[in-house]
Order: sequence, then C-alpha cells, then structure tokens
Amino acid sequence: MDKFAWFREAKFGLMVHWGLYSLPAGEWKGERMAYIGEWIQSRFRIPNAEYHALARAFNPMLFNAEEWVSLAQDAGMRYIVFTAKHHEGFAMYRSRASRFNIVDATPFGRDVVEELANACARKGMKLGLYYSQDLDWSEPNGGGYTRGHTNHGPHDDECMAWTNDWDFPENDKKDYSQCFESKIVPQVKEILTQYGELCLIWFDTPTTLSPAQSQTLVDMVRAYQPNCLINSRIGNGLGDYRSLGDNQIPEEYLSGGLFETPATLNDTWGYKSFDNNWKDARRVLELKRHLNERGINYLLNVGPDYLGRIPAPAAQILRSVGRA
Repeated sequence: MDKFAWFREAKFGLMVHWGLYSLPAGEWKGERMAYIGEWIQSRFRIPNAEYHALARAFNPMLFNAEEWVSLAQDAGMRYIVFTAKHHEGFAMYRSRASRFNIVDATPFGRDVVEELANACARKGMKLGLYYSQDLDWSEPNGGGYTRGHTNHGPHDDECMAWTNDWDFPENDKKDYSQCFESKIVPQVKEILTQYGELCLIWFDTPTTLSPAQSQTLVDMVRAYQPNCLINSRIGNGLGDYRSLGDNQIPEEYLSGGLFETPATLNDTWGYKSFDNNWKDARRVLELKRHLNERGINYLLNVGPDYLGRIPAPAAQILRSVGRA
C-alpha cells in the first residue's frame, strides 16, 4: 500500500490535544474563557513566568497510552494525531532543543509521545504528530506577529494575539527565522527521528513562514520519513493533502486529492472542565457518513484532562460510535 492509499481508506481518525492548558482547563484567576481551551495563555495574556510555572504542577499520573489506543480502535478509528507541541511551546516529549518539555520541566518526567508511539506500534495503530511550526508563545521570536489579533473570541475583549505580544510587545523587532533555526528545525528533526514510523505530520497556522522555510520542513520529512504525509497547513501551497477548516463540513463532493476535516467532539480542542456540549453518537455518525461520502476523512478530537484521562462522556460516545 502506498503512502496515499492508507489515508484514502482510513476515513476516520482520532485527534488528541493535550498540553499544559489542560491544567487551568479554561479558567484563569476566577474567570472562564468562552473560546477554545488551548488558547488560554493568549486569551488571558498570561506571562510566561506564570504560565511556565504550571509545568511544576503537571503530573498526569492516570495517563495510559494503551487505553487511548484501545479507545480509538473501539471507535473504528484508523489513525491517531497527537499534539507533540502546541502554540504554548511546551513539548509533550523529551526535547533537547528546549527544556520546556514534559520530561525535563514536570514531576511526571515521562515521554508521552514515546509511550503513545510504542502503544500504537504494539496495537497496529498508525500515529501522526501535530507540531505548531509557526506560533510559539514561549519564544521571543515566535511567529504570528504579522497577523495582529484573531477574531475568534465571541466578544471584543476575547480577541487573542497570534503572537506573544504581552511578554514580547515589540512585534516590529521580531525575527521568526531565529526561532525557526534554534527551535523549530531541531524539534521537527526530533519528532521525525525518535519515534519510529509516522503516518503524517500535522502542521498548523502558517502565518509567518517563508516559502523556503516551509520547503525546509518538507525536505526534512521527505529525508527522515519518506512515507510520512504532510498536511496543507505546512503553508505556502505545499503538503500532500488538504486540511479543511476546523469543523468545516462541505456540501460539495471533493475530488482530485486527499482531504480531511479536523473537528471537535464538544466545542473545544484542549480540555475545558465546563464544556459539556457533546455531540452524541448519532450526530458523530451522521457527520462521518456525510464527510466520507464526499471523499473527506473525519479527524475527531478529544482533549484529555490534567490527569491524562479522556473525559468519560467522550469515551462513552466514541465506544457507542464503534458499536453502531
């Protein structure tokens, strides 16, 4: 089977957003955020000195990679995409390029990506890794500084900065190439070379990368993982398949390529303790059928909590989907 055929046949995958943002779980200093939980640092403009201190309390002792993979299989999913590093800049594996990672900065001290890769290999599940290659709020020269603020929040006061302009306010002096060379390139090499065969790399939010920088990352994937797919959010028109918009459900039938819709099971990607707006199993099956009929894979997300548990309602829904 070639590297494109498996994706075309997979139809259904599990996305997992997990990072330090699961600890505040959508709340900061007595205030709840209305938007997606993994953006909490930007929403409340939390200084790195405070946000990074969360790592000292991050000890998800109930994390069990085998249980995650078994749940995905029970749901009929064919691949898993896990956040190796999100916009907060915290690596969920041991990174030599930055000590801001789950092994070196937390009492947990375990490499989550390694454990998940091993569990996937044992159970015959394909693994892909998400990596935020542009936005990195832990870095003075992280990307996004050409975009200003998002309009994602439902209220004017919830519009959030793409870049960290609360710790590093001088956007006109930022140089993403410094972040790219010192952190992004080394970390992409790490995830490509340390965890066995990957089915895909899921890049995101290409706001600052030059065509040459996107091509550099593509060339790295081709060199280290020739059978690994790259999604279109690598930027600059590159990639092997098209990631549609978040929760985008097209009516038209797509052809001439590979397509995937990343979608939430409730209203957030990263864990929010008070988001209980779950889609039921019937709705999940309706969406899966609708997308698959149009040639689109359904990549359905869960956000584990700060102890490493996939929320019970999410697990129950996925198992019901698998039994249907």
